[in-house]
Amino acid sequence: MIYIIGGKIITMTGKIWEKGYLCIEKGKITALGPMENGAPFPLPEGDQVQVINALGNLVLPGLIEAHCHMGITEEKKGMEGDDCNETTNPLTPQLRALDAINPMDAAFDDAVRAGITSAMIGPGSANVVGGTFSFLKTHGRTIDDMLVLSPAAMKIAFGENPKVNYSGQGKSPATRMAIAAMLREELFKARLYYEKKCAGMKREDEDFRYEAWIPVFEKKIPLKAHVHRADDIQTAIRIAREYGLPMTLDHCSEGHLIAQKVKESGCPAIVGPDLASRNKIEVQNMAFKTVGILNKAGVKTAITTDHPVCLIQSLPICAGLAAKSGMDEMEALKSITIYPAQICGVDKRVGSLEVGKDADVVIFDDFPLKVSAKVMCTLIEGEIVYADESFPLPACKKKV
Repeated sequence: MIYIIGGKIITMTGKIWEKGYLCIEKGKITALGPMENGAPFPLPEGDQVQVINALGNLVLPGLIEAHCHMGITEEKKGMEGDDCNETTNPLTPQLRALDAINPMDAAFDDAVRAGITSAMIGPGSANVVGGTFSFLKTHGRTIDDMLVLSPAAMKIAFGENPKVNYSGQGKSPATRMAIAAMLREELFKARLYYEKKCAGMKREDEDFRYEAWIPVFEKKIPLKAHVHRADDIQTAIRIAREYGLPMTLDHCSEGHLIAQKVKESGCPAIVGPDLASRNKIEVQNMAFKTVGILNKAGVKTAITTDHPVCLIQSLPICAGLAAKSGMDEMEALKSITIYPAQICGVDKRVGSLEVGKDADVVIFDDFPLKVSAKVMCTLIEGEIVYADESFPLPACKKKV
């Protein structure tokens, strides 16, 4: 049992206590609230009780990265560590990021030290259909132990990336028309397969490639659309609407130019990586103001680093820069906590501090959107996985 006491608790549910407490048992939050007259209760005694004094600090839910490539594009390992894009076939729905993510990638440790406790990780955008994402905790030795949800989304991509990859090989797609047509045909075939499956398909008629589409057509997971330009955003919305499928708009760099259309689509937007350079034609209008404009228009928003395009540890800084560009500070904070949890379909477990949720908790010495804010302690499912050397902890529980 762990008690975190004395800190300012920001739950991300609307409740903020200037001085509060949090109780953790078996990896879950079992109690939390304000401290009155110094303490909420007589703290239990015994060797199995650890008390973390957070006085003078902020206590928040773990931060969440809604779209990245940690461990699938490893740092400093070149081709040998890059498993992000299968650039031999533009239609690969059967690929699973789960099979290529290396939890030993240094980026996971960077994430933990930055207070990022979970992340949506998946294939890149070289293919029209790239395969499925997985939602993971950021600490662990094996992917199976870190897993929260898989499959979590089906990656699709529009615009420059598929064009550049396949036109360079002398193959289709070489145009935006071909990208849309190939996706429509794939969805057409996948829907027929799904209908036959529902009608009682024989085992010998099953197809491994189209099996991957079943959770999409069951609406258990969304399409995850790589879109930058306004016209690509609208094409993605058009196709998702044609097939009646849920979808997230990832990057959405020109979303601010068509904010009302994005709002009307009902699709959430995962915006970024705005800290990166404008190194492609389709990101020329990329700006930190985009996420705030979409948020004010009523779009559910998340902020992404798209690691390794921007380093994973820059996530709270990106949220701070969004606030500097006009976004409400608490909405920016929600865009790296509860909103990505909701967008990724895991908000029953993570994204806020509530009884019954995973004890993914971060203690900051200042408001996390400030560049100078420092993570003092990170807990994932009640385990202390990082602590700053200046932060006092029960010695038996400190684990770095």
